Amino acid sequence: MRSFDLAPLYRSTVGFDRLFSLLDQTSGADIPAAGYPPYNIEKTGETSYRISVAVAGFTEQDLSIEVKEQALTIRGEKVAAEGAAKAEYLHQGIAARAFERRFQLADHVLVKGATLQHGLLHVDLVREIPEAMKPRQIAISNGEGARVIDGQLSQKAA
Repeated sequence: MRSFDLAPLYRSTVGFDRLFSLLDQTSGADIPAAGYPPYNIEKTGETSYRISVAVAGFTEQDLSIEVKEQALTIRGEKVAAEGAAKAEYLHQGIAARAFERRFQLADHVLVKGATLQHGLLHVDLVREIPEAMKPRQIAISNGEGARVIDGQLSQKAA
């Protein structure tokens, strides 16, 4: 049994799933979900992710999304309309209180867009690895070197 909890890292990071999966496989930890508003982080493809946040009662004008230095911040604050009377609730089960959620993004994870549908805010992310960092095949020579024929490289005949 490990003496540290990775749950806060799962709840606030995107793109580090391979590392966390490896750590969880060695310890068999369960990941509790907590906080307001509830959200999901899902892997939608080989290099794409989606964060879905339950924002019932919020409109596009009440929400803001910001990315700064590999940190994604989602904020929500209900703005009361001018002249509107404050509602008197007998029971208020839909918590439309202000919130701020932060997610740490891995290197090369970019926000592609966000949509608000049926009370869920979907933030789509993609990992775009630069060409210089992608794996590439290296040709293996036989140690004799290559010779130049008419300005082109060719292998010596064995």
